[in-house]
Amino acid sequence: MKLVIQIPCFNEEDQLPATLHDLPRQVDGFDAVEWMIIDDGSTDTTVTVALEHGVDHVVRLPQNKGLATAFQTGLDAALKLGADVIVNTDADNQYSAADIPTLVAPIVRGSADLVIGDRGVATVEDFSPLKKRLQWLGSSVVRAASNTDVADATSGFRAYSRDAALQLTVVSPYTYTIESIIQAGRSRAAVESVPISTNPKTRESRLFSSMWGYIRRNMVTIVRVYAAYSPMRFFGGLAAVLAVGSVAGFAPFVIDWLRTGDTSGHLQSIILGAILFVASVQLLSLAVLSDLVAANRVVTQRALERVRRVELALEIPPSTLLGDDESDAAIRRSTSDAD
Repeated sequence: MKLVIQIPCFNEEDQLPATLHDLPRQVDGFDAVEWMIIDDGSTDTTVTVALEHGVDHVVRLPQNKGLATAFQTGLDAALKLGADVIVNTDADNQYSAADIPTLVAPIVRGSADLVIGDRGVATVEDFSPLKKRLQWLGSSVVRAASNTDVADATSGFRAYSRDAALQLTVVSPYTYTIESIIQAGRSRAAVESVPISTNPKTRESRLFSSMWGYIRRNMVTIVRVYAAYSPMRFFGGLAAVLAVGSVAGFAPFVIDWLRTGDTSGHLQSIILGAILFVASVQLLSLAVLSDLVAANRVVTQRALERVRRVELALEIPPSTLLGDDESDAAIRRSTSDAD
């Protein structure tokens, strides 16, 4: 059994040494533990620092493509490197590496495909009261959309079994955390949460520039993912609301007609009811079309999973993996620069 610990990185030369220092080299249930960073177009010495501190593999993207892309690229590379279990953690040392054995334990004993570290958001001192409430709200929506009981949906400290990683395809341009949970839940993968601890904050988050930016981006992500994976519930619910509004709009005209037989007047009510009725029918049609698209997405994901399995069977190496010669060259450049 091989465990690969992957770390997406973008200009993390200052934080990376502490993060790597705490990573384990031995974990119960595994014959080998390897470290891998995904360099997401860093412009500093992140790669050199990683190699100097014992990283086994470096996946390098030519330019910054965002956390979600770096995460997915890392999963694909780790699978081709023979990983049976993949742990994802952050480069800023937010999560305690001492909890990695706890994180992978459910997968090792066969009770889970995906394990997510629960930070106990309500007790994290670095989070403001507003952020704690937003985290709770976001996790509640994700639980409803994914049919799971994940307590901390935005936690990036998580472990994937080989099968779970093969099935995952993240298309969100912003973050992988929410979409990957919903995909796992929809595919009926076994998802568990385990309590973990966190380290003191070393820097501000780079995913958002302000609290309102955090709110906006997470709400957009949640709505987008929910609409993509539960289209009938999402668009059907909106259609039902408009249908009720349409009935309310027609009500004055209908009531007057039934009581007195008078069909004159109430022009505004008729127009409002008609507009809401047409909008309701359009949304219902959109719900049906979106549901067909969602079904096609499932077929596409299964096809991608089979392609990945074929690539693994053919032992195709990761195309973005830094070779030994390139790694040695990076270290030599660092040494010469220091001199």
